[in-house]
This record gives sequence, C-alpha cells and structure tokens, in this order.
Amino acid sequence: MKKGSKAVKRRLRSSYATSIISISLLLFVIGLVGLLILNAKKVSDYVKENIAFNIILNEGTEKEEATKIQKDIESADYSKSTRYITPEEAASEMEEMLGEDFISHLGYNPLTPSIEVFLNADYANPDSIAIIEQELEGIAQVEEIFYQKSLVHLVNENVRKISAVLLVFSAILLVISLTLINNTIRLSVYARRFIINTMQLVGATSGFIRKPFLIRSILHGIYAAIIANTLLVGVIYAAEQEFGGILALQDIETTGLLFLLVATFGIIINLISTFVAVNRFLHLKTEELYY
Repeated sequence: MKKGSKAVKRRLRSSYATSIISISLLLFVIGLVGLLILNAKKVSDYVKENIAFNIILNEGTEKEEATKIQKDIESADYSKSTRYITPEEAASEMEEMLGEDFISHLGYNPLTPSIEVFLNADYANPDSIAIIEQELEGIAQVEEIFYQKSLVHLVNENVRKISAVLLVFSAILLVISLTLINNTIRLSVYARRFIINTMQLVGATSGFIRKPFLIRSILHGIYAAIIANTLLVGVIYAAEQEFGGILALQDIETTGLLFLLVATFGIIINLISTFVAVNRFLHLKTEELYY
C-alpha cells in the first residue's frame, strides 16, 4: 500500500509539473504577443519621427532670420525637433556623401542654409505634411521644401498593414492558447476522475469536491505566471540590449501591466477550465468513467 501510495504521489507530482510547464509556456507566448502589441505604437512612432523634411532657405538669409523661423517651427504642434544647417555644414555633409570635395571643383559653395524638421508621429502622414508644406511655403525666406513623399506614403502604408496582421495573429493565438490550456487542464482533471467519483460515493457535496481542485488551479496559475514572467524578463533584457531606445521595455508601468495581465489571465483561465472540467466529471455515471 505504501509503494502504491508513493507511486500515485509521483504520478500526481509529474502531472502537476507537466500542467504547470505547459501553461507557463502558453502564457509566455501570450506575453510575447502582448509585449509586441504594447510596443507596436512605440515602434511605429519611432519610425515616423525619424522621417525628416528639409526647408531650403533663400541665399543670403541671415542667421537671425533663420533662427526666428526655426523657433517658430519648434513651437508648432507638428514639430518634434529641428536642426539649423549652415551652408558650410551642408557642404561638409555633401562632401562626405559624395566622397569628394566638390567645392574645390566649383570654386564656391552653392548650398544655402536649411532647417531640418522632424515631425511628431501624429503628423507624419501625407495629408498632414501637405498642409504643413503649404503653411511653410508662405514664409518669404523659404525657397523650397524637400522630403521623400514616396517614403512617407510607404511607411504609413506598411504600419497599417503590420498593425492589421498583428491584430489577426493575436486573435488567432489567443483562441489557440485558450484551447490548449483548457485541454491541458481537462486532461489533468481526467486523471483524477476516479477520485472525484469516490468522493461522491462517500457523500461529499459538489462544492466540497470542487474546492481543492479550484484552489490547486489558482496555485498552478500563479506558478505558471511566475515562470512565464521570468522568461519574459529575460526576453525584455535581451531586446533592450539590442533595441535600446526604440522599445519601451524599461517602462515600469507598461511592463508591470503586462506581467499583471499574464498572471490574471493564467489564474482566470485555470480557474474557469478547472471548474468546467470538474463539473463534467461530477455528472458522469460510474460506468462512464471507463470511456
């Protein structure tokens, strides 16, 4: 009897461990998707805010005039940051890009001062830039406004496509995860169906039978969430080393919310699935337990 009891305990421990590990891996995958969703806008904004357009000023524009224009642009809602580029700085950048000193061939510097403008993400779209362009063209000192229209359109189009794909992928993964977690718990309860039946035979109430299963499901959900969140910490640390400054991975509020959601999700799904599975076996007849 002692040997049999030890064997049963080993099988139960093995079953519990398998269940916890399986659920923790599923929660980890859900956490990864959540991490992507929470940082999707951050990445999108980062890309958009690195699209710049150049305001080419008229030749002979005084630095004081250019500085005033720059300050006016910086105070506008659409502006994230600006940079004044002198003719000399523009020539240096052109020389670096071409790989040769073009000024020595021409004998003079043909470049004029300019202001490089980086937009806030909400304004980095073709419609908003067109309105901003019209506004800036009304400034007397502005000769030309240059930006890559095709790049702006391409970035906005790709952001929309990626957002749609991510949303669909998240929905599919959520359904698959729910199904797998539910099946894992059902198998775990199925292995104890005879214990449930024995308790019924000795007169235990449904609530009394459910209680230890539900308590254990909450504990397993907590254990699985701890493992999943630990794995997520590792992923966040590695991603921060690789993409530091782009993703909001060290945003305590965002990551804390993600960990809380993973833990809550794990506990609730465990609890609901266990409740449904136990109820199913509570209503089975003794002969049906063998099928």
